[in-house]
Amino acid sequence: MSSVTETRSRSQVRTRKNRTLAQSRVTVVETVPAAHVVSRTEPAHGNPFTSVLIPYLMNAIGLKPKLQRSTPTYASDEDLSDIAAMEAAERELASKKHSAPVPVTELDSCPTSGKLYRHQELLPRLPIPNLAETCTTYLKTVRPLVGDTEYEKTVAAVNDFLKPGGVGEELQQRLIEHDKGKSTSWLIDWWNSYAYMAGYRDPVCVYVNYFFCFVDNKRLIGKPAGRAAEIITAAMQFRKLVVSHDLEPDLARKTPLCSSQYRFLFNSCRIPQKREDTTRSADPSENNHVIVIRKNQFFVLEAIVDGRQLSTSEIESQLELIYFFAGEKEDLPIGAFTTQDRDSWFKLREKFIASSVKNRASLDKIETSAFVVCLDDTTPVTYEERAWECWVGDGRNRFFDKSCQFIVFDNGVAGFNGEHSMMDATPTSRMCEYILDNLEKGKIDHGEAAGKKLMPPRKLGFDLTASIIRDVRVAEAKFDALVAEHDLKVVVFEGYGKNLIKNLGCSPDAYAQMAIQLAYFKTYGKCVATYESAQTKKYAYGRTETGRSVSAESVAWVKAMQDESLTTEEKGQLGRKAVVAQSSYMSLAADGRGVDRHLLGLRLLIKPGETKPALFTDASFSTSSHWTLSTSQITSEYFLGYGWGQVVSDGYGVAYMVKEESLHFNLVSLHLQNDVFRYNFLESLREMKAVFEATIPQKR
Repeated sequence: MSSVTETRSRSQVRTRKNRTLAQSRVTVVETVPAAHVVSRTEPAHGNPFTSVLIPYLMNAIGLKPKLQRSTPTYASDEDLSDIAAMEAAERELASKKHSAPVPVTELDSCPTSGKLYRHQELLPRLPIPNLAETCTTYLKTVRPLVGDTEYEKTVAAVNDFLKPGGVGEELQQRLIEHDKGKSTSWLIDWWNSYAYMAGYRDPVCVYVNYFFCFVDNKRLIGKPAGRAAEIITAAMQFRKLVVSHDLEPDLARKTPLCSSQYRFLFNSCRIPQKREDTTRSADPSENNHVIVIRKNQFFVLEAIVDGRQLSTSEIESQLELIYFFAGEKEDLPIGAFTTQDRDSWFKLREKFIASSVKNRASLDKIETSAFVVCLDDTTPVTYEERAWECWVGDGRNRFFDKSCQFIVFDNGVAGFNGEHSMMDATPTSRMCEYILDNLEKGKIDHGEAAGKKLMPPRKLGFDLTASIIRDVRVAEAKFDALVAEHDLKVVVFEGYGKNLIKNLGCSPDAYAQMAIQLAYFKTYGKCVATYESAQTKKYAYGRTETGRSVSAESVAWVKAMQDESLTTEEKGQLGRKAVVAQSSYMSLAADGRGVDRHLLGLRLLIKPGETKPALFTDASFSTSSHWTLSTSQITSEYFLGYGWGQVVSDGYGVAYMVKEESLHFNLVSLHLQNDVFRYNFLESLREMKAVFEATIPQKR
């Protein structure tokens, strides 16, 4: 068997193996006495080292060396006593804390100092759209999705809503008054709550978190410690820019964008709560540690020591110690708790931290970390393998509530997983682009070793009762069942990319959206409601608005592409009208004048006991917002993949990149027609080139 085949097989078998083990372990732990407590910091036996310092390491910090990967330099006896003192202090601190140290629900006002936030006070507020304009636009987006009879009912519902002195005007006035009482925006707290923290209680893994797959670093193929060390160094340098407010703010062309979301990039963690989650943001000046997970074991790596960031070589040595201490045996995967639905995870977390001061202190260390690095023991090779591993992995060697998780595999392949609730993908994609671009161009300061012995990484300990062990095994089984319902396919089209599309006189994003429409029509013979994320960050505290990609023009075009009686030029002209319609709506949405957020705000202001307007009970309202196709673009030449899950059971999550010379689409569904859909993407992109080439506008 070739090495490539071996690595593929290992990656594919891994999850199946864990599913089988998870099912069996649920019954095995039933035999553990309920009163027995298993401490994960008990020293391991069979130590291969003879150094006198090893027993001190084992007793002081709970590490379990099993397989030597390098020759480490160990700390002195005095250093080890400091570790014990630190652990004692953490236990004392944890004992004084409440069970769930979390911040307030409403978003605080953004800083206004430094480069990063220098435009904040000048940014306009998110506008409240004109009611009549929203309703007119809404009807325009509904028309191509419903039949004549349904549309007539929708028109009547809209007209009733717009009656002078009627319910529409009353709700609009309530929204205006609501806006006056907000220091941020009329939408942000509602959106964070409705779309994420309270309104969506399903697991974040699969349904909320997203991923990036990085291009390979050829120097570090097969050198995971080196790859991870470079990523940590670069990420910490980007963190320094964010924390010091020295990062230049994002711009859309020359328009400054809101920087509010950068506050949740580092030292941030989503916290499960009853009914509505919150976000915990720790002080970055006091929490400079990185959590490294290997074999389901959590290690604390102090990235800044005595005010100095460790050099890349020092970080690599620390990571080699983690590989060594983790050994080959997996610990009970506490991280699997974060794969559960939010209400279950809340109860599990309360039980977990109430059972032990050690558990509370260890969880506190994870939640307050700068970010997480997952050192996986799989070796993904293909596009699908990489995407699957970065998206969900085996659900164990992760902590999905953290805003940032970097993932490095045993073959040196790397990627990223982001928690979506308080940040969209633009801050994290900029961070990842910064890391990869500056590493490739040699612009990262890798530093020099200080020449002094460093404290080794400290393994976090957990006290595990039989009940908690059963909880973890159940979480594993539920996760495995959930991901087994999903299918992921990747479309990589290398025939052309952004350069040619622009030469065709088209918007690359609109062109990609039309490829999605045509591929879906070829697969299912119909057009469905399509969501594209449009950022509204040119407004203070702006996040996104829905770009409704289906138009009368796009429907006419996809049907024309299947009509052999039409000429290539006729098809091309219809395609250009569809592209213009899509770009026009995206521009409207980016201006804060799309229909979905406005209608959400009006709907949320209906008081208890009031009759819901027919506009919101009309069948077309559900049809036009049932996002069978949930789409978004994040493009980087440094990414090999990007994606997330579907948002409705009969739909697809379609993430895409329009690179210079290629197009990439990530397709996720509940085992729908992914293979056929993928084939139709490739066919559609070939056919589109011909019709758009035949209708290139003449240059003036």
